[in-house]
Parts: sequence; C-alpha cells; structure tokens
Amino acid sequence: MIQKYRKKPVVIEADLFDGSLASAQRISKWAGNPFGWTGSPDNLTIPTLEGDMTASKGDYIIKGVQGEFYPCKPDIFEATYEKVEV
Repeated sequence: MIQKYRKKPVVIEADLFDGSLASAQRISKWAGNPFGWTGSPDNLTIPTLEGDMTASKGDYIIKGVQGEFYPCKPDIFEATYEKVEV
C-alpha cells in the first residue's frame, strides 16, 4: 500500500562552493578531509558514502546527519532547506 511521508525536520550545515581555490580550501578544512581540487572547470571531488561525487561551481556542500559530506545542486537545496537563524 502506497502511503505519504514527510521528511523529518533536520538542521544541517552547508557551504556554497563558488568555484574558487579559496572556497575549496575552506570547505576541505571544514570537512577535516582534503577533497580533490581539479581547479578546472571549477570542480571539487567529494568522497561520499556512495563513492566520489563532483561538486560544480554554485553547488552547496552539505554535512549530513551522520557527518558525511555530499554536494547538492542549488535548485534542490533551495527547495529542500531554509536558513536557520541562531
């Protein structure tokens, strides 16, 4: 039987990858893990639970609930998350 489900409210941390080396270094330091910087064409290789994924300029890098990191396209990020004021 098909049923409907709502995503549980979870607070995550994320950073916008702007395609620069400084952005890649900041995100890598935050993750405590040296991600692979290709430098061209503005990509960042991120090891995820599902294998390596590529983040492009404009993608968000998300720290998941189990401490894992993965990229997320901006349209999906904006449809799924809203900023939390602390």
